[in-house]
Amino acid sequence: MAPRTTQILEAAARLIARRGVRGLRVEELAAEAGVSTGLIYYHFKDRTGILRHTLEFINDRAERYTTDRDPDALPLAPREELDEVLLLELQDTVVVKENSSAWGELRASAVFDEVLREDLARATLVWVQEVAALLGQVQPMAPAPALAAAGERLTALLEGLSMRWLSGGLPVDRARDLMRGAIDAELTLLQDK
Repeated sequence: MAPRTTQILEAAARLIARRGVRGLRVEELAAEAGVSTGLIYYHFKDRTGILRHTLEFINDRAERYTTDRDPDALPLAPREELDEVLLLELQDTVVVKENSSAWGELRASAVFDEVLREDLARATLVWVQEVAALLGQVQPMAPAPALAAAGERLTALLEGLSMRWLSGGLPVDRARDLMRGAIDAELTLLQDK
């Protein structure tokens, strides 16, 4: 991705996290990114294009911070990898807070925006499939439908825990403990399948 495009998408994620999708104005985005409004329209065509690309950007960024590891580090065991991928979504860092807030704002707006709803549904399905695949590495004998259902439950819970944590209803350590407990419970259920 070109540096200017990345700069604009980082600014869009920040603004959406702070003000919501309804509060995103192209003029403010241009000021936040330090570019002209014409450049934004050149890269993204319209507001819908900005939102779609921002959704893709925050998904890619989440993938990086949940899966990037030191190339010299020993590989993780399947259970360790599952825990890490899910628990790294509950980090008290600016990028994770911004990403999670923007994701929640985009999800809320998708209720009334069919295009955004379709994009979010696809992104969510990919995420559920990735978690189901990790669960399958831990419990390889579990049937695919059970893995998919467990992936849906864990990702839905993670979104809820994230929103509670971000809004001050739950300390991050408690959210992480609840997530660990849910992972244990899902793996126990899969073992019994």
